Amino acid sequence: MKSTSVICSSNSFSRSIDSFDAHQFTFFRRKKSNSSPNFAFTRKLPSLSLHRRPPSDFICRSTDALELVQTSSSASEFVETGYIFGVHGFQGEVRVKANTDFPELRFSKPGTRWLKQQASGSETIQEIELVDGRGHPGQSWLVKFNNINSAEEARKLVGSTILVRDDDRPDIEEGEFYTHDLIGMKVILKESGEPIGTVVNIFNSGASDLLHVKLSSSRKIPDQTEKTGEGDSGPLVWVPFVEEIVPTVDVEKREMLITPPKGLLELNIRSDMRSKKERRELEWKERKKFQRRLIAAKKKLCEMEQQHVFHGFRYGEKDQRSSLANEIVTVNSKLLQQALQNIGILSTRLDLHKILSTVPRSNRLKVPDNLSSNGTGVLPDPYCVLQRAGCEMISNGKVAIVLVLEDIEGTEGTSNNNLVDSEGNESANPLFKALLDDNSRFPKIEDRSAVPLLLVGSTGSISSCQEFFSDHDYFAFDPQKVWFLEEEKLPLVSSSVAEDDKHKILMKSPWEFLQKPIGSAGVISLLSSQDSLLDELGELGVEYVQVRKINQEHESDHALAGLVDSCKANVGLRVFEDMTSEENLDVMLSMSFLRKLVKQVNKLQFEGVESSNSYVEKVEKDWVDVTPRAPNSYEFRSSIYWCVDAATKNKICVLYQSDY
Repeated sequence: MKSTSVICSSNSFSRSIDSFDAHQFTFFRRKKSNSSPNFAFTRKLPSLSLHRRPPSDFICRSTDALELVQTSSSASEFVETGYIFGVHGFQGEVRVKANTDFPELRFSKPGTRWLKQQASGSETIQEIELVDGRGHPGQSWLVKFNNINSAEEARKLVGSTILVRDDDRPDIEEGEFYTHDLIGMKVILKESGEPIGTVVNIFNSGASDLLHVKLSSSRKIPDQTEKTGEGDSGPLVWVPFVEEIVPTVDVEKREMLITPPKGLLELNIRSDMRSKKERRELEWKERKKFQRRLIAAKKKLCEMEQQHVFHGFRYGEKDQRSSLANEIVTVNSKLLQQALQNIGILSTRLDLHKILSTVPRSNRLKVPDNLSSNGTGVLPDPYCVLQRAGCEMISNGKVAIVLVLEDIEGTEGTSNNNLVDSEGNESANPLFKALLDDNSRFPKIEDRSAVPLLLVGSTGSISSCQEFFSDHDYFAFDPQKVWFLEEEKLPLVSSSVAEDDKHKILMKSPWEFLQKPIGSAGVISLLSSQDSLLDELGELGVEYVQVRKINQEHESDHALAGLVDSCKANVGLRVFEDMTSEENLDVMLSMSFLRKLVKQVNKLQFEGVESSNSYVEKVEKDWVDVTPRAPNSYEFRSSIYWCVDAATKNKICVLYQSDY
């Protein structure tokens, strides 16, 4: 299991049970785990977000349904499916943010719907006929209602919630459960029959669904005297909703039997052992801390004249406004400002092969692209010496490996950042597992426990990667020396300047920025914000950090480490004859030089790459979709190869692989 020293970009999950709506429902499935379940739930769990799981022999499965039942008595017979947040065009179409995993059924199939509106301080529900609907860029739907034929009439519907009748929910199959079928169930130990507590909520962690169970007040808690009394008023604990732990669910009896591993029910109890007053004070402090960060972030964006990104605060539900606040807080404003300044600077692409002419001949080594042979069946002696030296360095823990996951290739040759597919099958990316198991590309099994490993990728790939590593016992790497980091991203900006001569941040929706990864130089930016991580690597005895991408065309080896060490270089590059971009990224940096780079992150050079991207913008009182016919935006890219500009030429070495 990961300890608290593991770095993850998400925050610890914290949510008050007071905010739970007992009438919310969705489907959940227990996952059949391949190994011991992961119980260290340290990252923030998305509320009620669902993922399709592999079917198991057990009948408890789920579908991808997500709809919210209203709690007011007047609306208890209805189900919320979407929210109208704008007008589209002049023919009476409205823009809808879906709150269901059946958008095609709810927004394109003609039929009766209901609108819930607030009028004069009271809630009204009226019947309306849906005529037509279609999906639209920006994760929204365009819907046409009967007798709504103008933008003026459509504008009156903005802010309404679209409802369907509760009995119109999609049918579920045997073994499928709605959330409200599980909420309130008694939890009982299967072996002893001892009542444990009650299910009060359900969340999805990405790895599996989690039951939030409130323990019985009579249950003994470590470091506390046994409590007496009736009812479930003890602390809250997480129970993974997987077959191995929850083998029996009886809807009629309103109870489930569990077989938890030793220590599971005691895990994470301590965070809930504070008094209600202490918890509220802590939550208040966290909110104040976040508010200060939000104010500072908004001030930075105002200085860059990007106030238009705040418009979404006036629209949408509370969670959507909260999502926008998180987007604003997490944007790297310094890096964005730096990238914007680079737009007007004429930049030239770095020619890696040109570097070869500036590096001393003694710091260059040419080896066959096919490392098993140079045509004679014998590898060159210098290469063999460096290979052995590199292997020894790695086995002694002197090299930390940063593995960039952004361009993992799937079985069909298409980009696939997730390590499991929509059905939960690991076969979606066998290449990743094959490479981890390949001793020629990674350290040998017996040496891996000494090697620090940092994995950098998108939110989805990192989430899958954590589960993937846990399910495979970390592939013999020491869990204490494995870190999962989300890649550095920057918002996309318009390629044309506005009236104030500024490039505007583009919005994917009123509450979400259009963002893209900045490239391999993002590793330097990430480490610049992780000072403690560099210190920890130093304490582990790491002397070099190797930044690599997974590649199936060229074999990896350890000679680059041996070459850098023998040349006493600060930068080592592994390049190929056919190399035109970063698909074969393999760079080694000394720790001393890396510390220098992270202090000079403000000198990163960006290239503004023009691209076409659909986005939304606010025009007067409406949100309008914009679909360009030509490049309309800049994506910011920065390459780690720019680090050669900060190194003296005699401190650079190159391992050049080509066909002899």
